Amino acid sequence: MLEKLKERVYEANMLLPKYNLVTFTWGNVSEIDRETGIFAIKPSGVDYDLLKPEDMVLVDLSGNVVEGHYRPSSDTATHVELYKAFPKIGGVVHTHSSYATSWAQSGRDIPCYGTTHADYYYGPVPCLRCLTAEEIDAGYEENTGHLIVNEFARLGIDYEAVSATLCKNHGPFCWGKNGVDAVHSAVVLEEVAKMAFRCELINPKVAPAPQFLQDKHYYRKHGANAYYGQGGAK
Repeated sequence: MLEKLKERVYEANMLLPKYNLVTFTWGNVSEIDRETGIFAIKPSGVDYDLLKPEDMVLVDLSGNVVEGHYRPSSDTATHVELYKAFPKIGGVVHTHSSYATSWAQSGRDIPCYGTTHADYYYGPVPCLRCLTAEEIDAGYEENTGHLIVNEFARLGIDYEAVSATLCKNHGPFCWGKNGVDAVHSAVVLEEVAKMAFRCELINPKVAPAPQFLQDKHYYRKHGANAYYGQGGAK
């Protein structure tokens, strides 16, 4: 069932070690088939060197395993909530990449200090609050998803314009039009986090890039008047 979906998700997961976004098994990618409402996700705790396409687990939007001989990722419930609340996304990735996770552990947004950031994210990448003890006890992974969804709504952040977030004391979640696109966002996030960290080391008094410069770089790649690339925004 959905063999091509499992193949794509396997390939997307294998990009995480390729781009140095994971250590051991600290990450997962999923991709959803919107027609069926079923997504494929990496199995929990299986080493990347041992993974095969057929190991990907199929899950529905109620969190039920539809097909698979392994347990799905422990973060599956978070992916479920993101897919339910963000209808235009097709892939989700979670990592503990070191620079992005350092910002998450510090409890800080990643400010937009330059055009690399502005090309991909419209404004700072938000660091959300830590879950309460009650939220953790009641359903840690599901409530992580609720937190992301509710905070983006509360803060008025467009999930398409900012395809990444940091969960305080935890790490980053990113999303995109499919699994590979979500990984692309995770790679960009890690580089942006690294640049911002170094930027503040070089100049502790640095200010965010001017809004007009952020607007120029974001909108030349996104939206109706985008002109970057060949035949549309990339």
